Amino acid sequence: MTATRTRPKARAGGGPAVEGVPGVRGGRRADGWRTPRGVRAVAEVVALVLLPVPLLAAVLPAAFAGGGGTRRWFGGRGENQRAEAQAAKDAAAGAFYELDTAQRDLKISVETISAVDDSPQGRRAVEDFAALGRRIDEVSHTYITAVDAHDLDRDDLEPSAAAGARADLTRAKDDLVRVKGELDRFAQGLGPLLGKAETQLARLAPAVERARQALLAASNALDSVRAAGLRADDLAARLAALAPELTKLNQGAGRHGVAETLQRADVVLRDAEAVRAEAERLPERAAEIDRRLVSLRTRAQALTTRAGAVEPVLSELRRRFSAACWQDLQPVPEQALVNVRQAEAKLAEAGKARAEQHWADATARLSTVRALLNATDEAVSAAGDRLQRLDAVAKDPQREIERTRFAVRDAQRLAMSGRQTPDPRHARPLDDSVARLDRAIAGLEGRHPDYWHFLTETEAVRRTAARVVSDIREERGGGS
Repeated sequence: MTATRTRPKARAGGGPAVEGVPGVRGGRRADGWRTPRGVRAVAEVVALVLLPVPLLAAVLPAAFAGGGGTRRWFGGRGENQRAEAQAAKDAAAGAFYELDTAQRDLKISVETISAVDDSPQGRRAVEDFAALGRRIDEVSHTYITAVDAHDLDRDDLEPSAAAGARADLTRAKDDLVRVKGELDRFAQGLGPLLGKAETQLARLAPAVERARQALLAASNALDSVRAAGLRADDLAARLAALAPELTKLNQGAGRHGVAETLQRADVVLRDAEAVRAEAERLPERAAEIDRRLVSLRTRAQALTTRAGAVEPVLSELRRRFSAACWQDLQPVPEQALVNVRQAEAKLAEAGKARAEQHWADATARLSTVRALLNATDEAVSAAGDRLQRLDAVAKDPQREIERTRFAVRDAQRLAMSGRQTPDPRHARPLDDSVARLDRAIAGLEGRHPDYWHFLTETEAVRRTAARVVSDIREERGGGS
């Protein structure tokens, strides 16, 4: 909405200035006041008498002709009507200016919301502002039409015309003020949306700059790694994949939208920082792979030696204890050798991947080697541990029995604490454990007792007692 406020037209004067009579110009003084007709006539005659003869001859016809600029006179009421109409015109112009300024300012806010907020609320705000704009255009057109229809500076302005002008301009002003009120209320309702939009816009430039700096840092980190003789091809490929995203960031939010640009900046920042961090860790990672290669080779060699010692342990177990105590360990020596050979093969693959700088492949193969060696270590250790435990229980089974009974009695005391009768949920598994222990003890009778079965049973009883104790304490809030 635009309008050009024009300066008031200069009021037309009468004839030329009358030399020798200050303030008289065609029936109106220079200070704007009208000169009464009688005084004006006398002044003109005096002025003519004082003129030189040649100039007097030229002026007389025009002076007595009355001049072509003399206008009609309406008296004080006409001037009051003109002044009131002019005041109405000025008031309407002020209202028009205020409405135009408010609309221009609010348009910036709505454009900000439109650029950032694609939600239903944001779209509705844009639509409502457009509807307000149409109403503003209507009242503005009415105002401009009223201004153009009435020339308040005309010399022959009739009092009725001035009154009509005042009425039209007052109505136009009232319409402008009313729509200005609607615009103000609409602006107040935009507060939350505008605040959210401005917050996102405030984040935009810093977010894009952080993404660019992260890409630069990742590129510099890769350059440093390559200077150290490490290729880091996978990291370079990941960084190159971010190039199209950087292009879109450079194209700006005007093309891709603020929300999408912010999201893209966050993704680029996260991925670029990941590349940079991995590139900075790469020399340490290479050194760690080298250390693990050496360590796992040494461990595989040691397990080969230990696996060879399993067979004598099995011979001792077979000689002194029943088959039930050792037959599950029979495959250990052969399986240990198989595991070690597999581990050595994976170590060779890991060394090759390290030489080719395939860091992920090298790390994966080393993890496989470690799992194989751990399983082998447990199996080899199990044979020696079995022999040691069987020796101990064969010499003194009572020690294992007392240890287990103590665990059960401790659980029973806790179950009875503060109660006349134990909770069946606790009493039943403890009663079953007592019976189970008695059966395990009875199994020791005979010429070739199954000590391994006895040990597994006592371990199971202790686990049951420990579980009951844990349940009771949990129910009582940690009490004992």
